[in-house]
Amino acid sequence: MSKRFGAKKKLSRKLGASLWGQAKDPFTKRNSRPGQHGAASKGRTSDYGIQLRAKQRMKFYYGNISEKQFFNTFTLASKMKGDVSENFIGMLESRLDAVVYRANFVPTVFAARQFVSHKHVTVNGQVVNIASYRLKVGDVVQVREKSRKLTIVMEAQQKMERDVPSYLLLDKDALSVKFTAKPAFSEVPYPVEMQPSLVTEFYSR
Repeated sequence: MSKRFGAKKKLSRKLGASLWGQAKDPFTKRNSRPGQHGAASKGRTSDYGIQLRAKQRMKFYYGNISEKQFFNTFTLASKMKGDVSENFIGMLESRLDAVVYRANFVPTVFAARQFVSHKHVTVNGQVVNIASYRLKVGDVVQVREKSRKLTIVMEAQQKMERDVPSYLLLDKDALSVKFTAKPAFSEVPYPVEMQPSLVTEFYSR
Protein backbone atom coordinates (compact mmCIF):
# COMPACT_ATOMS: atom_id res chain seq x y z
CA MET A 1 0.00 0.00 0.00
CA SER A 2 1.15 3.52 -0.71
CA LYS A 3 2.58 5.46 2.26
CA ARG A 4 0.99 8.80 1.32
CA PHE A 5 -1.82 8.51 3.86
CA GLY A 6 0.00 10.48 6.58
CA ALA A 7 0.89 13.36 4.24
CA LYS A 8 -2.48 13.70 2.51
CA LYS A 9 -3.17 17.10 4.09
CA LYS A 10 -0.19 18.52 2.21
CA LEU A 11 -1.29 17.23 -1.18
CA SER A 12 -3.78 20.01 -1.89
CA ARG A 13 -1.14 22.67 -1.27
CA LYS A 14 1.42 20.76 -3.30
CA LEU A 15 -0.90 20.43 -6.29
CA GLY A 16 -2.46 23.88 -6.10
CA ALA A 17 -6.09 22.96 -5.43
CA SER A 18 -8.42 21.73 -2.70
CA LEU A 19 -8.50 18.20 -4.11
CA TRP A 20 -11.49 16.90 -2.16
CA GLY A 21 -13.35 20.17 -1.60
CA GLN A 22 -13.28 19.85 2.19
CA ALA A 23 -13.89 22.95 4.31
CA LYS A 24 -10.94 22.15 6.59
CA ASP A 25 -8.49 21.62 3.75
CA PRO A 26 -5.18 23.42 4.55
CA PHE A 27 -5.22 24.86 1.01
CA THR A 28 -8.03 27.23 2.01
CA LYS A 29 -5.70 28.92 4.51
CA ARG A 30 -2.35 28.56 2.79
CA ASN A 31 -2.61 28.15 -0.96
CA SER A 32 1.12 27.93 -1.56
CA ARG A 33 3.26 24.84 -1.79
CA PRO A 34 4.47 23.34 1.52
CA GLY A 35 8.06 23.93 2.55
CA GLN A 36 10.42 26.81 3.18
CA HIS A 37 10.25 28.15 -0.38
CA GLY A 38 6.64 27.26 -1.10
CA ALA A 39 5.43 30.85 -1.38
CA ALA A 40 8.26 31.89 -3.71
CA SER A 41 7.25 32.85 -7.24
CA LYS A 42 7.74 30.22 -9.90
CA GLY A 43 8.88 30.54 -13.49
CA ARG A 44 7.04 29.22 -16.51
CA THR A 45 6.00 25.57 -16.15
CA SER A 46 6.96 23.30 -19.05
CA ASP A 47 4.40 21.25 -20.98
CA TYR A 48 5.75 18.18 -19.22
CA GLY A 49 5.29 19.86 -15.83
CA ILE A 50 1.68 20.79 -16.65
CA GLN A 51 0.91 17.22 -17.74
CA LEU A 52 2.64 15.79 -14.68
CA ARG A 53 0.61 17.98 -12.33
CA ALA A 54 -2.63 16.97 -14.06
CA LYS A 55 -1.65 13.32 -13.64
CA GLN A 56 -0.71 13.76 -9.98
CA ARG A 57 -3.95 15.59 -9.20
CA MET A 58 -6.03 12.78 -10.60
CA LYS A 59 -3.97 10.00 -9.06
CA PHE A 60 -3.94 11.53 -5.58
CA TYR A 61 -7.65 12.36 -5.78
CA TYR A 62 -8.43 8.65 -5.81
CA GLY A 63 -6.41 8.04 -2.64
CA ASN A 64 -3.69 5.50 -2.19
CA ILE A 65 -3.43 4.31 -5.78
CA SER A 66 0.15 3.42 -6.58
CA GLU A 67 1.80 4.72 -9.75
CA LYS A 68 1.97 1.18 -11.14
CA GLN A 69 -1.74 0.56 -10.55
CA PHE A 70 -2.68 3.96 -11.96
CA PHE A 71 -0.61 3.40 -15.10
CA ASN A 72 -1.96 -0.13 -15.56
CA THR A 73 -5.49 1.28 -15.40
CA PHE A 74 -4.57 3.79 -18.10
CA THR A 75 -3.05 1.04 -20.24
CA LEU A 76 -6.27 -0.98 -20.06
CA ALA A 77 -8.30 2.13 -20.91
CA SER A 78 -6.11 2.79 -23.97
CA LYS A 79 -6.86 -0.68 -25.32
CA MET A 80 -10.63 -0.21 -25.14
CA LYS A 81 -12.76 1.16 -27.95
CA GLY A 82 -13.64 4.83 -27.77
CA ASP A 83 -11.99 7.88 -26.25
CA VAL A 84 -9.06 6.95 -24.00
CA SER A 85 -9.67 9.75 -21.48
CA GLU A 86 -13.36 8.84 -21.12
CA ASN A 87 -12.50 5.15 -20.74
CA PHE A 88 -9.91 6.01 -18.10
CA ILE A 89 -12.34 8.07 -16.03
CA GLY A 90 -14.96 5.35 -16.35
CA MET A 91 -12.54 2.76 -14.99
CA LEU A 92 -11.46 4.93 -12.06
CA GLU A 93 -15.06 5.70 -11.13
CA SER A 94 -16.02 2.02 -11.27
CA ARG A 95 -13.53 1.15 -8.51
CA LEU A 96 -15.26 -0.20 -5.43
CA ASP A 97 -13.60 2.29 -3.07
CA ALA A 98 -14.58 5.20 -5.34
CA VAL A 99 -18.24 4.13 -5.31
CA VAL A 100 -18.22 3.71 -1.52
CA TYR A 101 -16.85 7.25 -1.27
CA ARG A 102 -19.33 8.70 -3.79
CA ALA A 103 -22.23 7.12 -1.87
CA ASN A 104 -21.19 8.94 1.34
CA PHE A 105 -20.82 5.68 3.25
CA VAL A 106 -17.57 7.12 4.67
CA PRO A 107 -16.13 10.66 4.82
CA THR A 108 -12.99 10.34 2.67
CA VAL A 109 -11.59 8.31 -0.21
CA PHE A 110 -8.83 7.13 2.13
CA ALA A 111 -11.41 5.85 4.60
CA ALA A 112 -13.25 4.15 1.72
CA ARG A 113 -10.19 2.07 0.85
CA GLN A 114 -9.79 0.97 4.47
CA PHE A 115 -13.53 0.36 4.85
CA VAL A 116 -13.51 -2.03 1.88
CA SER A 117 -10.34 -3.84 2.98
CA HIS A 118 -11.88 -4.46 6.42
CA LYS A 119 -14.76 -6.34 4.78
CA HIS A 120 -17.53 -3.88 5.59
CA VAL A 121 -19.20 -4.00 2.15
CA THR A 122 -20.73 -6.52 -0.20
CA VAL A 123 -21.13 -6.55 -3.97
CA ASN A 124 -24.28 -8.34 -5.10
CA GLY A 125 -24.50 -9.96 -1.67
CA GLN A 126 -20.91 -11.22 -1.56
CA VAL A 127 -18.20 -9.71 0.64
CA VAL A 128 -15.47 -8.02 -1.43
CA ASN A 129 -12.38 -6.59 0.29
CA ILE A 130 -10.42 -5.41 -2.75
CA ALA A 131 -10.57 -1.62 -3.06
CA SER A 132 -9.63 -1.69 -6.76
CA TYR A 133 -12.38 -4.20 -7.59
CA ARG A 134 -14.02 -2.95 -10.78
CA LEU A 135 -17.81 -2.82 -10.72
CA LYS A 136 -19.97 -3.67 -13.70
CA VAL A 137 -23.15 -1.85 -14.67
CA GLY A 138 -25.97 -3.27 -12.55
CA ASP A 139 -23.80 -4.22 -9.57
CA VAL A 140 -25.14 -3.33 -6.13
CA VAL A 141 -22.80 -2.30 -3.30
CA GLN A 142 -24.12 -2.45 0.25
CA VAL A 143 -22.76 -1.82 3.73
CA ARG A 144 -22.92 -5.04 5.73
CA GLU A 145 -25.61 -5.07 8.41
CA LYS A 146 -23.12 -5.46 11.27
CA SER A 147 -21.18 -2.42 10.02
CA ARG A 148 -24.10 0.03 9.70
CA LYS A 149 -23.86 1.29 13.26
CA LEU A 150 -20.19 2.22 13.00
CA THR A 151 -19.65 5.85 13.97
CA ILE A 152 -17.82 6.64 10.73
CA VAL A 153 -20.80 5.42 8.68
CA MET A 154 -23.48 7.12 10.75
CA GLU A 155 -21.67 10.47 10.72
CA ALA A 156 -20.99 10.33 6.99
CA GLN A 157 -24.63 9.54 6.26
CA GLN A 158 -25.78 12.33 8.53
CA LYS A 159 -23.60 14.93 6.84
CA MET A 160 -23.95 13.73 3.21
CA GLU A 161 -21.13 16.08 2.23
CA ARG A 162 -21.10 15.09 -1.45
CA ASP A 163 -23.79 14.95 -4.11
CA VAL A 164 -24.37 11.41 -5.38
CA PRO A 165 -23.73 11.42 -9.16
CA SER A 166 -26.33 10.39 -11.72
CA TYR A 167 -24.66 7.06 -12.55
CA LEU A 168 -25.27 5.81 -9.00
CA LEU A 169 -28.67 5.00 -7.48
CA LEU A 170 -28.52 5.36 -3.71
CA ASP A 171 -30.90 3.67 -1.29
CA LYS A 172 -30.07 5.56 1.89
CA ASP A 173 -32.30 3.43 4.13
CA ALA A 174 -30.71 0.17 2.96
CA LEU A 175 -27.23 1.71 2.78
CA SER A 176 -26.85 0.36 -0.73
CA VAL A 177 -25.92 1.91 -4.04
CA LYS A 178 -26.39 0.59 -7.57
CA PHE A 179 -23.86 1.25 -10.31
CA THR A 180 -26.33 2.08 -13.08
CA ALA A 181 -24.15 3.27 -15.98
CA LYS A 182 -20.60 3.81 -17.11
CA PRO A 183 -19.91 7.44 -16.16
CA ALA A 184 -18.84 10.10 -18.62
CA PHE A 185 -16.21 12.61 -17.53
CA SER A 186 -18.79 15.42 -17.59
CA GLU A 187 -20.92 13.53 -15.03
CA VAL A 188 -18.20 13.09 -12.42
CA PRO A 189 -18.55 15.68 -9.62
CA TYR A 190 -14.91 16.61 -9.14
CA PRO A 191 -14.55 19.56 -6.74
CA VAL A 192 -11.55 20.84 -8.73
CA GLU A 193 -10.71 20.98 -12.41
CA MET A 194 -9.41 17.68 -13.73
CA GLN A 195 -7.79 17.35 -17.15
CA PRO A 196 -7.76 13.70 -18.24
CA SER A 197 -6.64 14.70 -21.74
CA LEU A 198 -3.36 15.94 -20.21
CA VAL A 199 -2.98 12.61 -18.39
CA THR A 200 -3.37 10.87 -21.73
CA GLU A 201 -0.71 13.16 -23.23
CA PHE A 202 1.61 12.46 -20.27
CA TYR A 203 1.45 8.69 -20.67
CA SER A 204 1.59 8.89 -24.47
CA ARG A 205 4.92 10.71 -24.55
